[in-house]
Amino acid sequence: MTTTELVETPAPAIEVTSATAVEPEKDRHVCIICSKGTLDMAYPGLIMANAARMSGIKATLFFTFWGLDIITEKTVDELHVPTVGNPSMHIPTMVGGLPGMESMATRMMKKQMEDLDIPDVRELVEILHDSGAEIYACRMAMDMFKRTEDDLVDQVDEVITAMDFYDKAAGSEVIFI
Repeated sequence: MTTTELVETPAPAIEVTSATAVEPEKDRHVCIICSKGTLDMAYPGLIMANAARMSGIKATLFFTFWGLDIITEKTVDELHVPTVGNPSMHIPTMVGGLPGMESMATRMMKKQMEDLDIPDVRELVEILHDSGAEIYACRMAMDMFKRTEDDLVDQVDEVITAMDFYDKAAGSEVIFI
């Protein structure tokens, strides 16, 4: 295939697969810090990690602060899309604060993800774990929010400190979400 053919080939739709990631390319590693626990902020980090694994790149996810909600058993299925103070909603804050607006925005986003055949957050975390991605929770955030390892989904490999994360991230590309 020539370079021209590569450029002219249309991009495939988002593809999420279960445990089919190729072997990691030597020395390629991405670490993604997930610090926000809303539905609209959970997907970017999870999808980036999935793309890395599908490309044979080692992926490490570190969940801290509100991002712990993405890997907490009680909250993983209850993530929502905030409508107040979210400039990307393109609606006045007063309208975003009306009863039912957040629920409506959340339902709309979940429907769009379903229409695109993108798994929900829980399933995506499971897929990542099965594909070999490393999933860590932040010790300080766990202590701050009074959570224990029993509060987390089974796919979390370990609760680690920020210093431990730096050791794991050495030489990698780091993305903060």
